[in-house]
Amino acid sequence: MRGIMYTSKASEWRPKHFKWQVADRVATVTLNRPERKNPLTFESYAELRDTFQRLNYAEDVRAVVFTGEGGNFCSGGDVHEIIGPLVKMDMPDLMRFTRMTGDLVKHMRTCPQPIIAAVDGVCAGAGAILSMASDLRYATPEAKTAFLFVRVGLAGCDMGACAILPRIIGQGRAAELFYTGRSMSAEEGLAWGYFNAVVPKDKVVATAQAMARSLAEGPAFAHAMTKKCLHQEWNQSIEQALETEAEAQAICMQTKDFERAYNAFVAKQKPKFEGN
Repeated sequence: MRGIMYTSKASEWRPKHFKWQVADRVATVTLNRPERKNPLTFESYAELRDTFQRLNYAEDVRAVVFTGEGGNFCSGGDVHEIIGPLVKMDMPDLMRFTRMTGDLVKHMRTCPQPIIAAVDGVCAGAGAILSMASDLRYATPEAKTAFLFVRVGLAGCDMGACAILPRIIGQGRAAELFYTGRSMSAEEGLAWGYFNAVVPKDKVVATAQAMARSLAEGPAFAHAMTKKCLHQEWNQSIEQALETEAEAQAICMQTKDFERAYNAFVAKQKPKFEGN
């Protein structure tokens, strides 16, 4: 097993390349290289990939907050520790790298827990992808999100961006960001539906944490089913989606949380969900 992947209790995991905290059934991932605006390395990519994959089996996490230290979210791949070595790699090694980064997005999209990004300052390159791959996004007014791959001679189609971003902000807006590499301001991101809210700098993490706790108190199985359907139905016709959701909802109707909600409604009380 790799590194931290030896237990299903996420509170016991000990990542080496980012901060990890679990409290109130909420896990918080904090990128912590603030002196470089929290860039990613080969090691942090791999450890993030393994962490989100393992969340499928975590017993004590129902929502995840993703953020960065020092007034920035993430500046993307480290220029010296990733970009430099990539120039010297042959095609098989390059493919191993790009598939590994894609696996990080895949596991973010397929883990059952909703992921909430708290975005401040620089959110660029792979950092923009991390915010994009999250389920909800809160930003500060200072947030600048840039899919800037074109500026280093690469295509905008990195880590699923051409599939995911147009579904969030629309094809034309996404195309402009990909072709120009320019930053999307927090105001634009809010108007375009990329950000769920823009909040003051000193409240963005607290806002994300509050939403995560609210989701963690909800019906965890049902939330996981919602996320699964949101992901799966991208590639389905309306008829297929209707059948997918009919099956999903029928399964949810067999859960104890559904029964608890009904009993609480009858008793005129607020339901207490237990996730089963």
